[in-house]
Amino acid sequence: MSDKIRPLSRRSFLTTAGISGLAASLGVMLKGSPAEATTKGRTASSADFNPKDTFPTYPPRQAPKPGEKVHEFDIELDISVHEIVPGVKIHAFTYNGTYPGPEIRVPENDWVLVNFKNKTTELHTIHWHGIMVPNEMDGVPNGTQWGVGPNQTFKYLFRAQPAGTHFYHCHNMTNLHVQAGMFGALIVEPKEDPIQKVFPYKREYTLCLSEVDTIMVESLMEKMLKEMTAMQKMSESPKLMKEMNGRMMGWFTNKKTFVDAVKNGYVPPYVASRAGITRTPNFNFFMINGKSYPMTDELMIRSGENIRVRLIGAGAQPHYMHLHGHDFWHVAQDGSPLASPVRLNTIPIFPGTTSDIIIQGTNPGFWHFHDHSDLSTTNNGLFPGGMMTMLMYEDAKQHGVNVPEIVQVSS
Repeated sequence: MSDKIRPLSRRSFLTTAGISGLAASLGVMLKGSPAEATTKGRTASSADFNPKDTFPTYPPRQAPKPGEKVHEFDIELDISVHEIVPGVKIHAFTYNGTYPGPEIRVPENDWVLVNFKNKTTELHTIHWHGIMVPNEMDGVPNGTQWGVGPNQTFKYLFRAQPAGTHFYHCHNMTNLHVQAGMFGALIVEPKEDPIQKVFPYKREYTLCLSEVDTIMVESLMEKMLKEMTAMQKMSESPKLMKEMNGRMMGWFTNKKTFVDAVKNGYVPPYVASRAGITRTPNFNFFMINGKSYPMTDELMIRSGENIRVRLIGAGAQPHYMHLHGHDFWHVAQDGSPLASPVRLNTIPIFPGTTSDIIIQGTNPGFWHFHDHSDLSTTNNGLFPGGMMTMLMYEDAKQHGVNVPEIVQVSS
């Protein structure tokens, strides 16, 4: 990315915005020249760069002190049936029964305690993407913790830092488990929001972007569940447990042990002679918050209003979100306010990244907001569908816009 989106501290954002002439009131913003504001802001930001902005505010390995606020959440993982669009359902791993999981929203620097219970027969974790957690809370199986087994509960405890738009997801068999629904938004609210000061807003929306190969998910989930059920039975039998070993589980104490095992005849599961014919995902449904068009939720706005939209790249593919009839301001990247808001009408959202934008109510009507990689605006290969929603003005008729609502499902 260019220096247009270089993150700066929230203090710098506010300072930059003030220098650039970006008005602190909505009315002035709508009348001003966005291009002029961007240019001035970019120039002013260079003097405000602070290389220590990536430092956590608090040491991550601290423990809660008496009197500090701890927000406690219970998250249960189970298997549910999820409907993407009418007529298309998949078996999914769901946090608290929803696809994606529930949005977690906490104030910056407060503590977060998550009681994660696994009610499935597979191993799972939760990785807190973008959060400066202590190492043991990072949620990487066989890296920072053992996978959470059937009916086990793991307690994740960390301080909510830094502020911004983040997300969480399973870090075990990620390619399958994220497609199957194991992700959700994590919003850390700053004590003072510099973006809201420059662009006053009351409404905001969080859009988790992802995709799924429904055939792959159905077949792999069925296979994995059979294998885990068999292993569960083995673990309950002393006789059968003798047959379990690291090779069967795919666990080795270090790289040398693994290499030596291969030399001595161990066949890794990815070798063709063992794996058979495999294929990479062939995504056929593209979703916003687990739904494909026309079942995606609309973004509502009124003339003269600012709305904040938090875009999360939760899946495995990049997406290029384009808004019709408007430019918008890119104001934050990976949680950090930008040195200078950037004026765009299409924004790339790459896997693992988050981008916050401000849409201003300047053009009453009903406008498409969609992935401009048009393969992603299909349902099982048929247009329209997929990663598409609408920006809808609640006061459109007052401004003479009378467009009938039409739901198109194929062409």
